[in-house]
Amino acid sequence: MGKKDASATKLPVDQYRKQIGKQDYKKTKSVLKATRLKAEAKKNSSGFRDAFLVIAAILFFVLCVYAFFYLNLSTEINLDVDVD
Repeated sequence: MGKKDASATKLPVDQYRKQIGKQDYKKTKSVLKATRLKAEAKKNSSGFRDAFLVIAAILFFVLCVYAFFYLNLSTEINLDVDVD
């Protein structure tokens, strides 16, 4: 008996999802298609942006390492100076 009582009550989340589903049916097919295409375009473009950010980060790191060694090794020691 407890099992029947538990299944009879619906969760608020399920009711909310059902309401959203009903609202989706009210939209026209062209609006739904445009929404789907927009979501797919956003999903596909993020891969290019992420790859660009990774490459930029690697280049920045290499540039920092190069600058560090350049600044530390560029000071010339002049041994020909005569000390009186």
